[in-house]
Amino acid sequence: MPRDSDQPLFHYSLLGLYLIVLPTWISLKFIQAPYGKHNRPGWGPTLSPSLAWFLMESPTLWLTVLLFPFGRHFSNPKSFILMSPYLFHYFNRTVLYPLRLSRSSNGQARSFPVSIALMAFGFNLLNAYLQARWVSHYKDDYENDKLFWLRFLVGLLVFIAGMWVNVWADSVLVGLKKQGGGGYKVPRGGLFDLVSCPNYFGEIMEWLGWAVMTWSCVGFGFFLYTCANLVPRARASRRWYLEKFKDDYPKHRKAVIPFLY
Repeated sequence: MPRDSDQPLFHYSLLGLYLIVLPTWISLKFIQAPYGKHNRPGWGPTLSPSLAWFLMESPTLWLTVLLFPFGRHFSNPKSFILMSPYLFHYFNRTVLYPLRLSRSSNGQARSFPVSIALMAFGFNLLNAYLQARWVSHYKDDYENDKLFWLRFLVGLLVFIAGMWVNVWADSVLVGLKKQGGGGYKVPRGGLFDLVSCPNYFGEIMEWLGWAVMTWSCVGFGFFLYTCANLVPRARASRRWYLEKFKDDYPKHRKAVIPFLY
């Protein structure tokens, strides 16, 4: 593609990212996406969770790899360094996490609605396009930004801490499903003693770190959308735990942010 031929598409896509933040937050306060512990019938055909996660997250890898060579910063090592945490996260989410899911349950039920997977696939197309084009092409201050390395290192520390929490919490949850014939149990230990969904807290931390690293409307928009998506789901998950386990579930636990929310 001519290097700036997609500028209107990029700007409208960025606008679209911001425009879906508030509707996402509001809608998820009332209707939870029906997968995982919130799974319920009535959402059409389904497929296995591991396959769903692999397919719907995959644009973050293949679209980024396809778009990156067309950017004017393709030959700048800083652009590769900046993009690497994003790709590292999504390699885990697209490849490693589905593998852990498939190994944790023998003969997974086809419990993930195709409709939800398609919506997530669409969002990941939009977001991967924005993040990849910003880092590889539209960021215009690689050489003149004297704070690049400071922002990158501070953001990277936040990102790494968040990813560690996210991967650890996911591993605990997946491991619990192996115990006692599957099903949900009360997770305990570590951040699970403070919040219901440390996996979501970790992911929010990651994309806050990404927003600092990129120092851009693109990165900040992704962080806002992550909060709009995960915070209402975390609150719904806390209610679900309280309803299912009643007095066995610690009522002092917050939903997603320790000591706050």
